[in-house]
Amino acid sequence: MATYVLFDTETTGNQERDRIIQIGAFIIYNKEHIEVYNELCSASLPISVEAMEVHNITPDMIEQKAPFIETDFYTKLLSINQEENYLIAHNIDFDLGMLKKEGFVNNFTLIDTLRCSKHLYPDMPYHRLQYFRYALELYKDEVAEAKRVGETIKAHDAIGDVIVMKLLLSKLVKEVQRQFPESDIMAKLAELTVTPVLMKTFKFGKYKGESIEEISHQDRGYIAWMQKSLELDEDMQYTLDYYS
Repeated sequence: MATYVLFDTETTGNQERDRIIQIGAFIIYNKEHIEVYNELCSASLPISVEAMEVHNITPDMIEQKAPFIETDFYTKLLSINQEENYLIAHNIDFDLGMLKKEGFVNNFTLIDTLRCSKHLYPDMPYHRLQYFRYALELYKDEVAEAKRVGETIKAHDAIGDVIVMKLLLSKLVKEVQRQFPESDIMAKLAELTVTPVLMKTFKFGKYKGESIEEISHQDRGYIAWMQKSLELDEDMQYTLDYYS
């Protein structure tokens, strides 16, 4: 039977050099057997003020902590790092990238709840985890979920985000059942994770909220400028290439 690892990291910052200072995770064997990990860890570089502003982790909180590779979570992660198991995060490229800086070589099947939510909720204006917390009314169930595992909910806290992500994953599972009733649910989510999203509207810039397809016909110069000048994520690049 597959094992599911839902995880989130808090870091010293969001630049290439930054490292993990908190890991929150659920390792789910079945509905009754869930291991919870909520660990602070030290890093070899200082926490940026901008990062502290988001996650409220200060240098004194991690001063005496072990490095990430010595955490209980990392030891367990390595022991179940197999293709039949699932590694799950919201914007998994970021968190997996942080793991790779610690020497982790992934063998898990990946599920990105961010990419999956874009596929399954294409009309949502935003797909951020905290947006879904309210848009899908996950907050109504989060206290009970947190109590069940002996934790508390805090925004931009690794374990708090994992609790919300678990609730979001349940919604995504139901959407797969509704939209793809003949599919194996987890296999479909893994497939959606590696499938670029054809986006409908701009999320930023002078055409924010407007149809990408329409603007691609009306202002091809702007589309060309975006492709040439901006660092675009895979979904936006795929969408602009599709309409070019």
